[in-house]
Amino acid sequence: MSGAASVHVVVAYWGDPDLLDRAVDSVLAQTDGDWHLTIVDDHYPDPRAQETYQSHPDPRISYLRNGENLGLTRNFERCRSVAVAEGGDLVTFMGCDDQWLPDYVAELRRARRDHPDATIFQPGVRVIDGDGRPSNGLGERVKAWLSPSGPKPVTLSGEELAASLMRGNWLYWPSLAFERSVVGKHAFRSDLPIVLDLAFVMDMVLDGAELVVLDAVTFCYRRHDHSASYMSSVRGSRFDDEKLFYCEMVTRLEERGWPRAAGVARRRIVSRLHELSLVPAVVLRRLGRG
Repeated sequence: MSGAASVHVVVAYWGDPDLLDRAVDSVLAQTDGDWHLTIVDDHYPDPRAQETYQSHPDPRISYLRNGENLGLTRNFERCRSVAVAEGGDLVTFMGCDDQWLPDYVAELRRARRDHPDATIFQPGVRVIDGDGRPSNGLGERVKAWLSPSGPKPVTLSGEELAASLMRGNWLYWPSLAFERSVVGKHAFRSDLPIVLDLAFVMDMVLDGAELVVLDAVTFCYRRHDHSASYMSSVRGSRFDDEKLFYCEMVTRLEERGWPRAAGVARRRIVSRLHELSLVPAVVLRRLGRG
């Protein structure tokens, strides 16, 4: 990647190559072309992604293929290493089945100029289902309820931000953009595969990160029943990860001198409610009916 672009999008690829094509097309359609895309293929058995992107005519697109399947956490860590090494102002870890709206890059660059102290940017998000139709399920309504209210952009940091995220994770991970310098300071947790996104963000928050929530909707997040987080929820493993994570966060927040945020983490009300809401699905699965 020569002449680092302002926005470096790194895609951890494992999945439907047709959805990857749509994701890449949405990047190519940006009104602001100051971006670079790197696809990190986690040794997916279908060769179409490699055939399409290994020698793509657009020099802004790079393709890397792992020699073996690394799995979710190790591939994300490789993506992070690639992002740090290759330069750029902002880094985003777009999902291989998500899509940008045409002004995603332009709005991020504008936000970075307007908020020079910010380290994390949360764009406005449109949620779509597996077929690309607008979706507004329970998860989206809960996130909307948890997210900061009032006019945007809004800036959060310190204990206020920590308490807000410990109450419930209202962020849309693949839409987030990070200052590259901050991404270089924090690794993905290999021991928390299902909550590695929130753990990554909370490491930054504890280190003094400032997050800006933007108003303009520039990202399409695909919600479907085959995602890693959904399947882990039905199996119950998600909540094992969450319990460990929240217990750890209580200690770290107390040590940081943020007792209110620690209390919110200790109660983890939204996580408990989510767990209860999925009890019927977990039971049916264990009975062989799910």
